[in-house]
Amino acid sequence: MAEIIQRDGTWAFDGDTVRITPGLHRSVPLFRQTYGEIAVPLEAVSSVVLEPERRRGRLRLRLREGADPLLRATGGRLPDAADPYRLAVDADRTGGAEYVAEEIRRALLLDRIPKEPAKAYLLPGPPVPVSVRSSDGTVSFDGTRVRIDWADASERVKRATGPRIITLGDLVQVEWLPNSGHEDGLLRFVTRETVFSKLPPEKDPYALDLWGSPRRDLLTALVATAVTARLPHPSADAEHHSNAQRPAPAVPPAAEHHDVLLRRLRELGRLHRDGVLTDEEFARTKAVVLRGF
Repeated sequence: MAEIIQRDGTWAFDGDTVRITPGLHRSVPLFRQTYGEIAVPLEAVSSVVLEPERRRGRLRLRLREGADPLLRATGGRLPDAADPYRLAVDADRTGGAEYVAEEIRRALLLDRIPKEPAKAYLLPGPPVPVSVRSSDGTVSFDGTRVRIDWADASERVKRATGPRIITLGDLVQVEWLPNSGHEDGLLRFVTRETVFSKLPPEKDPYALDLWGSPRRDLLTALVATAVTARLPHPSADAEHHSNAQRPAPAVPPAAEHHDVLLRRLRELGRLHRDGVLTDEEFARTKAVVLRGF
């Protein structure tokens, strides 16, 4: 067993699995503490390095492309401090860190772990159900459907539509951007119906606009990851597109695009007639929808 224990967390390698446990110190980001322990199978690892810094080192585990739903969902946009695959190492423990890294490298060579992208997720992502309260509302996922309950501060057009429920079968992908404190983030659920929609997140009833506490809003990546882990793996989509014999879509893209636009306009019209949206709100939101399409 090769192990290194630091205030930032613990890495333990038993020859088959790298077990990463976040530290309990207040300096460890909330996201890592909430995500919890991660068991990384050796077959998911691409490489490991010890990066020197001014007063300390940093162990970094690189995973094979397509192996981890967390990396897929966040697209490398997690802040460095929140990245669970990095470990800050004190200057007097860099020797121990290098030993752990060398043991992992040796196992990668002995087991001949391929460098090619994985064709299935090798890590499970966070367990479900999972629920996170953000600045724009509370988003929950139970393994089969997503539910969004809007906050009092959400745009009126969102609150007027009530809770949004999206089944896993309707989802095409999840888009996630962190709230940096300087720029708003978003968590958008792209469905078959809204795939052509380009509404801004503050107006989109399928998206959370992340503008509050970056520390809390970062937790929405938990939901993004849990959903991503249960969607078709990207390799399946690549194989589908490479198949020259794939059937033609039942609805031409232009016709589907037009149907989505009409449905969205009808929904806005109903809210306007019911008095939920004022004339000004209706006109402004309608203009945004038309620009998006």
